[in-house]
Amino acid sequence: MNIDELTRRLHAIRDHNDWKRFHSPKNLAMAASVEMAELVEIFQWLNEDQARTLAPAQLEHAGQEIGDVVLYLLLLCSELGLDLDAVVRAKLADTERRYKQ
Repeated sequence: MNIDELTRRLHAIRDHNDWKRFHSPKNLAMAASVEMAELVEIFQWLNEDQARTLAPAQLEHAGQEIGDVVLYLLLLCSELGLDLDAVVRAKLADTERRYKQ
């Protein structure tokens, strides 16, 4: 995944549709949260086995919602001046330090 390319493409869509005025950090964080809630809804009321063996249509829907969450997070990082790759690598390194045995 080339984060810079994805961000450029997202910015092109944003700019073409004049959405920049709506892309404040607050709005992007809220939009990511809404998309995450839509992902959670797919799993609502499923038991553990059902959640691990989604039907093809459910699996496709889950992928779409995951994509939505990631794209909003890319836009949020862009607005905040954060490098998503660096943020994720730093968090992973911190998690490894804290939980690796």
